[in-house]
Amino acid sequence: MATTHILKREGVLPTETELLVDRALQDLEAHSPELKKDLRPIQITSVKEVDVAAGRKAFVIFVPVPMLKAVHKVQQRVTRELEKKFSDRQVLFVAQRRIMRKPARINRAKQPRPMSRTQAIVHDKILDDLVYPTEIVGKRTRVKVDGSKTIKVFLDSKDATSLEYKLDTFSAVYKRLTSKDVVFEFPAEQAF
Repeated sequence: MATTHILKREGVLPTETELLVDRALQDLEAHSPELKKDLRPIQITSVKEVDVAAGRKAFVIFVPVPMLKAVHKVQQRVTRELEKKFSDRQVLFVAQRRIMRKPARINRAKQPRPMSRTQAIVHDKILDDLVYPTEIVGKRTRVKVDGSKTIKVFLDSKDATSLEYKLDTFSAVYKRLTSKDVVFEFPAEQAF
């Protein structure tokens, strides 16, 4: 069976988890006629397995940035099917983004660094990708006395029932990808 969904550079072999997810996507494409047309162009660049609290694990599937819009069309259905297939793991889709260094005085680049390649923008976009079906309605950064920072992210409360079980997964994956502490919450309803 050919690896139809894995996109790697020449000479780089896919890992076991990438092959496992690729096989699952191929099965989903073969047995689900309504998803077949939307799943065919989707490719994955890599898959990371992240340990979440209480011994649970999550698959973080990286896709190329231009393909992210196509993935968003079917992300909820594909995530649901993949979580059924891998019953002990949760599945998240994130775009494979690149961070460029600040240009130094010694080796100035000919072109300025695009804003989309800065660390702050890439980390914000990763945060948006992690919580995709819902929207971020607010962010607060809390700096403690010892200098440690914690980001508090408020998600749209209309999705509270469907995302409540994934909040610790979002935190663990974001910590693994960016080394930043983050807490996800739903804002309390205010009575006016």
